[in-house]
Amino acid sequence: MPIFPIHIVCQFLNAMEARDIVKAKEMLAHDFEMTFPGGAVFHELEQLIDWSKSRYKSIGKTFEKFDNMSNENEIVVYCFGTLSGQGNDGRLFEGIRFVDRFEIVDGKLKSQRVWNDMAEMCSQ
Repeated sequence: MPIFPIHIVCQFLNAMEARDIVKAKEMLAHDFEMTFPGGAVFHELEQLIDWSKSRYKSIGKTFEKFDNMSNENEIVVYCFGTLSGQGNDGRLFEGIRFVDRFEIVDGKLKSQRVWNDMAEMCSQ
């Protein structure tokens, strides 16, 4: 049974939200790279988790739409939705827009680029 690109992305994002790092790592290419707002670049999931501790207590994603395209070498999946959670100051937030762009090569996630309006929430 083939594994579909959107399914790979959903499994990864759900594993990350559940902090099932072992499962999430199984989906990554050996040279995986994540780029987050502000130019923060990570190669290990633990780096991302440590970085996020200074930004919020908890976060979750609601998926609204997925787009995917491919060429001969890779598949690109865009995930659109909103973020909700709790900031370090205890304030709850929701409805913050995000877009994630994933590159998949040979069935593994090679990169994730993240854009969101979190800075807008923090400046209010």
